[in-house]
Amino acid sequence: MAVTGVGNRIARRPVPAATASCVRPLHHQRHGGESKVGSCSGRKQRGGCFPGPKAARGEAGADPEEVKRLSAENAELRARIKELEAFIEREEAFHVASAEAAVEQQLPGAVEVAAEPVDFDSIPLPTPSDEKPFWESIPVRTLSATSGSGGAPAKPDGFKLNVVHLTAEMAPLAKVGGLGDVVTGLARSCTARGHDIEIILPFYECIDEDLLEDFKFEFDFDCPKGCEWDGSFQVGSLKTQVFTATCEGIKMVLLRPDWGGDCNIFKGGRVYAGSYNETEAYLYFCRAGLEFLKVSGRQPDVIHLHEWQTSAAAMLYWEIYNKDGLHKPRVVLTIHNMDNTGECRAEEFMATGMLGDAFNTVEKALDERTIGHNPERLSLLKGGVVYSNAVTTVSPTYAVETSTGGGGWLSGTLAEYQQKYHGILNGIDDVMWDPSSDLYLPCAFSKDDLSGKYFLQRYLRSGLGLEDPASDDGSGNNRKPLVVCITRLVPQKGIHLIRHAIWQTVKQGGQFVLLGSGHADGDFRHLAENDFKDHDQVKLILGYSEALSHFLFAAADIVLVPSIFEPCGLTQMIGMRYGALPVVRRTGGLADTVEDEVTGFTFDGTDEGSLDVALNKAIDWHRTRASKWEEIAVSNMAADFGWSRSATMYLDLYRSL
Repeated sequence: MAVTGVGNRIARRPVPAATASCVRPLHHQRHGGESKVGSCSGRKQRGGCFPGPKAARGEAGADPEEVKRLSAENAELRARIKELEAFIEREEAFHVASAEAAVEQQLPGAVEVAAEPVDFDSIPLPTPSDEKPFWESIPVRTLSATSGSGGAPAKPDGFKLNVVHLTAEMAPLAKVGGLGDVVTGLARSCTARGHDIEIILPFYECIDEDLLEDFKFEFDFDCPKGCEWDGSFQVGSLKTQVFTATCEGIKMVLLRPDWGGDCNIFKGGRVYAGSYNETEAYLYFCRAGLEFLKVSGRQPDVIHLHEWQTSAAAMLYWEIYNKDGLHKPRVVLTIHNMDNTGECRAEEFMATGMLGDAFNTVEKALDERTIGHNPERLSLLKGGVVYSNAVTTVSPTYAVETSTGGGGWLSGTLAEYQQKYHGILNGIDDVMWDPSSDLYLPCAFSKDDLSGKYFLQRYLRSGLGLEDPASDDGSGNNRKPLVVCITRLVPQKGIHLIRHAIWQTVKQGGQFVLLGSGHADGDFRHLAENDFKDHDQVKLILGYSEALSHFLFAAADIVLVPSIFEPCGLTQMIGMRYGALPVVRRTGGLADTVEDEVTGFTFDGTDEGSLDVALNKAIDWHRTRASKWEEIAVSNMAADFGWSRSATMYLDLYRSL
């Protein structure tokens, strides 16, 4: 079927007979025979098909009730150990609050941490010569799984929806960028409000199974999959294993292909850039996710897709599954970033078990940039836009930008379907990112008492080897601004502006700390090893550490986000929650969240001079308008950037379908 209309329901016209039967029947027994893709010949330990000891896998000889009891005790003990480790490290600063209320309401349990008066002199300052960097010497953080500051359970809505997210990322299991944080934040917020939310995620080999609770193998199923055989593509099947678990209080389904034979999909030490073909892998995952819903008998209200990796599921759903028993769901696609539109040859689409020729038209998924080429190509993201009931992106401004030329060649498609295209601003996890209960930090602070923030500036400077310009009155409230930039080092993030900002900050009398990694990090490595090696005003850290990012946000006076384009951006909101003022380029979600000289400082151009105007103003305000600076910082900390409002908008959208 092809999609011709917009709005709450998809208008469909018949598919030509030549494409209506593009999937050949499968001749494969569920537990016997061999597929041309490969099948599992035995049960393997961790890293193979069935991780864990025999009893945990439910094999012969184990008492199911005993297994269940032991698993529950193990999970409780593991959680308790983490709590005690955190408590022992910080008993001078925190106490652990009870989570009984959340448990009684059958909502995800919470560990709340409240700040107590702290003797800052009793906390030893780290040094660069310490055996381990200070950010690597902290216990694993235990997150609350409720939504909102302080871990208070959210009030259930007066209705209940069943929503399944199909995604390539989910924090903290498989996090590369903001996508993983968004999926977790939205799912947690909706779960806390009483909705039935489930995330379907690839079972990457690199996933840390210790982060999974109630982890168990469920069943196998045969997923249709195309493969090349004797020089031509044929449809076979790939045995797929289903595991269930909970993580961050959210129900999870993890799908793992049989790694027997020559299949290496989702194997490797990282979420992306593995040894497998990513296009093939995510096309298979789209088919596997839908096939799982079908064979398990699920009929969710909404299937929520994310990015190009899962866009093909919208195409497959309306062409195959909606007519084959999976009739209830409506489909929502969220575009987090248009950097990659999922370019795909028609024959590559065969990895789904369906010919890609069915979508190779301008009205469906043809990538217009390839018209006249040999071969022409599909765009999976375009196909997702065309076939989904609703399409969202992660800020109102980015929705306008991308449908009026800023979306490149996809702008025309987004403009055509603008009636179903919505901009919903992302939230941040206001439990994970809360300066009053952040277990990564040796002390807390809040909008009512910033003394902990000033101490953390001393702590960070000492640990990184930066000059400590603390004033003589001992308050720690110095007037040398600490500028922090936490980013991927890729052209989108304005790397030429970041490079310039380092020199400009030093010139203006400030300090600069960069935490970043990416394929465009070469210049920064040179600067770190030469110009700013052992510098007492600049520290360039090439890589990423979740723990260090918490320290940097907590200590920052200014958070720099000079992106060339930015669909939403989370760092400016996190920085504001920790009492920093952002300096941002006015684009996408940055324009929606930062107001010039009210909550931060903005600029419009992509040149160094435009950045200088905003950055110089910020540094000058910090130096000469201390009371005004603190007033803005406190106001920023009080702003609501959590998921509650955004989740409401998503739930309203779901109901409208």
